[in-house]
Amino acid sequence: MLATAPRLDARVVGGLIVVFVIAFACAPVLLSHDAFSYVDYARLGVRHGLDPYVNAPDAVPADPAFVHVTWTETPSAYGPLFTLASYPLAWLPIWLAVAVLKALAAASVLALAWVVSRLATWRGVDPVRAAAFVALNPLVLVHVVGGAHNDGLAMLLATIGVAALVVRRETSAGASLVASAAIKSSSLFVGPFALLAAIRARATPRFAVGALGAAVAIGLAGSLAFGWDWLHAFGLAGENQGRTSHLSIPVTVARLSGTDEGVVRVVALVLFGLALVWLLVRTWRGADWIRAAAWAGTGLLLATSWLLPWYLIWPLPLAAVARDRVLAVVLLALTAYQLGARIPL
Repeated sequence: MLATAPRLDARVVGGLIVVFVIAFACAPVLLSHDAFSYVDYARLGVRHGLDPYVNAPDAVPADPAFVHVTWTETPSAYGPLFTLASYPLAWLPIWLAVAVLKALAAASVLALAWVVSRLATWRGVDPVRAAAFVALNPLVLVHVVGGAHNDGLAMLLATIGVAALVVRRETSAGASLVASAAIKSSSLFVGPFALLAAIRARATPRFAVGALGAAVAIGLAGSLAFGWDWLHAFGLAGENQGRTSHLSIPVTVARLSGTDEGVVRVVALVLFGLALVWLLVRTWRGADWIRAAAWAGTGLLLATSWLLPWYLIWPLPLAAVARDRVLAVVLLALTAYQLGARIPL
């Protein structure tokens, strides 16, 4: 599809994207049960009066959502904006709440494909190929849509922020990027590059107003609902580096080379830190900030010891418009490598 996309009618590719996304949205929840965790956290707060950033699902094992939850002893690691937005799901039957989450994931991916196509046009990239690169990626279809993960929504808001910065709507860009991080903190890797782009464009005040305004509004809403316990979510997300997944790159390298796993993990994080500094310096000196951010997101996937298939959507939208074939090949290879993850064979 990627090879032939520029020669195909945009309506054909767009139709295929819609068909595939809807098909996976209509399927049962695939491979991961995180969607049930989203519902359980909402029910903890609404039905049981418990703070989901303090209490884990096992606090109420009798709840009908609990039987489907995998991470039963872990409080919410998601941002306050997503948690508050999910609260109405607590009043729905479990199956309907999950269906709403799947519809949201599907809508996020479709909207993301459209935003990426517009951004591609502005940057001189083939918009049909860019949309297909994101929305027809099998990990996006199977895991983000099929698994109803909120990573699609987080990256939609982040990509809207990138697009807003490109068209010089810096206030909206800052607000959108903060809102993205308030869905899931994994999108934070875009922020430093966007800030440098705003500084270079001499639009720092407008960008800061949007970012600070959104941060204050979301922070106040979160504090009214959860106190300041929602800040624990960022700590929980960081603690994931203490875990390992079988098909993460550092763990695989350690396993195949016979090297101590802890050493490989530390080396990978150090190399990522150095690469991140180098990318930021290059951006400050005038390099393409979107391309640099895409490489930063890809480097994060290569360095983390806790790599799950749906994380591939983090750099995909930026890589789709980055005008970098090497980056595209790296992500396609990583996609192929992750196809077997979380699949019971």
